[in-house]
Amino acid sequence: MRPWLDVAEYLVPKTPRQKWIEIRESWERSRHIAIPACVPAAPPGPGGLRIAFLIYRGNPRCGGQGVYTRHLTRELLALGHSVEVFAGPPWPELDPGVGFTPVPGLDLYRDPDPFRVPHPREFTSREDWVEFAIMCSAGFGEPLAFSKRARKLLAGRHGDFDVVHDNQCLGTGMLGMVEDGWPLLTTLHHPITVDRELALSHTTNPWQRFTTRRWFGFLRMQVKVARALPAVVTVSKSSSRDITAQMQVRPERMTVVPVGVDHTVFRPRDEVTPRPGRIMVTSSSDVPMKGLVPLLEAVAKMRTEREIELTVIGRPREGGRVDRAIARLGLSDVVRCVSGISDDELSALYGEAEVAVVPSLYEGFSLPAVEAMACGVAVVATTGGALPEVVGADGETGLLVAPDDPGALAAAISRLLDDPALRARLGAAGRERVINRFTWEVTAEGTAACYDALLAGKPLPGAPGVEPIAVVASSGGDVGC
Repeated sequence: MRPWLDVAEYLVPKTPRQKWIEIRESWERSRHIAIPACVPAAPPGPGGLRIAFLIYRGNPRCGGQGVYTRHLTRELLALGHSVEVFAGPPWPELDPGVGFTPVPGLDLYRDPDPFRVPHPREFTSREDWVEFAIMCSAGFGEPLAFSKRARKLLAGRHGDFDVVHDNQCLGTGMLGMVEDGWPLLTTLHHPITVDRELALSHTTNPWQRFTTRRWFGFLRMQVKVARALPAVVTVSKSSSRDITAQMQVRPERMTVVPVGVDHTVFRPRDEVTPRPGRIMVTSSSDVPMKGLVPLLEAVAKMRTEREIELTVIGRPREGGRVDRAIARLGLSDVVRCVSGISDDELSALYGEAEVAVVPSLYEGFSLPAVEAMACGVAVVATTGGALPEVVGADGETGLLVAPDDPGALAAAISRLLDDPALRARLGAAGRERVINRFTWEVTAEGTAACYDALLAGKPLPGAPGVEPIAVVASSGGDVGC
């Protein structure tokens, strides 16, 4: 979701001619990029709410927050609510009935020209100039700029919505929305302080450390905003603890509503045959936190002992740390990277894998884990962040290993590849766990309960001293926060 880039690598000096050519190419692309039209939201059913849902980067297929937006808004619609998504570029993918209002921005980190210089005609507001100035100082100004733009768009629409839901923008414009009288619920998936510390721990020189610190400078704003917000929902107990410890958000203002999966799409595929020795990993970004390099090192170790291949769902940046690791370890013939596919195609690829791996050093939740488990694929995951909370007990619904340990990853993956009965048992138990706990219907019902409490001026369900949210999964199991 977030464009966490290795900033130092993008700040390599270029000749004036190289820079001018890149600028001209970027300007030409901008001429052909159209802002999509607004889409009206379906009206609410009886007793339904009118929800303005904010996401500063739409990213339909590049990160959990884009997935969260699409599926949560669809299920809120199914519950009888009206939802209009306000999103910046890249634009979101939404289901029929969900409204859409584009929030145009400069899209400074777009592919293929991140850290671009926009044409003067692209600057149409003060927010544009502020965002560009922050980027020129190696910072990330998108959350601030989006929050200001969204506040302006909502200013004249007080009669159109009952509640505003912010999906982890945490810009100062959100505090302005509260001042404007909007009831505001914010989803904070996990504290980005973790991303910063892990990124800093993998820097290799003072310049890289400086630019990484500068890039994460927006965290000062996000921490300040998070502390002042009236209501925060997060996706796991692990994230809740970390948000309290690292961002000092008061526990009584926060509750937990787990993320879900579309278990009708992500399901065991009888028509798909697992490929012997194939393992699979899903990663939305080329950053240390996702643990792809330790996994690649594990694959390099295993290929000396067995036939193995790795499917990576995602596109590592050319010349980035993952791309360099593949070359360094001589894995180009056994690693296949796939991107831009549908959920149905992703589910089929899970069906072709004997083992799915979640090697992250930290996760606030993990959509790839629940997607793989829903497909009935045996999972190897680390104990980073909320992964044990999501995957379940080691040896019962998956195998858990320490983060950043290629040897442990290799041993656990090899154990599953060598034991078909264990793979089948863990795969079946993992799907049952997902069906009982992690569906989008459950996520939507828990989120709607938070809206009701916010509008009634009551504490969030599940906050300390308050009864937990209790909703019923589609399979009939009780699920609570």
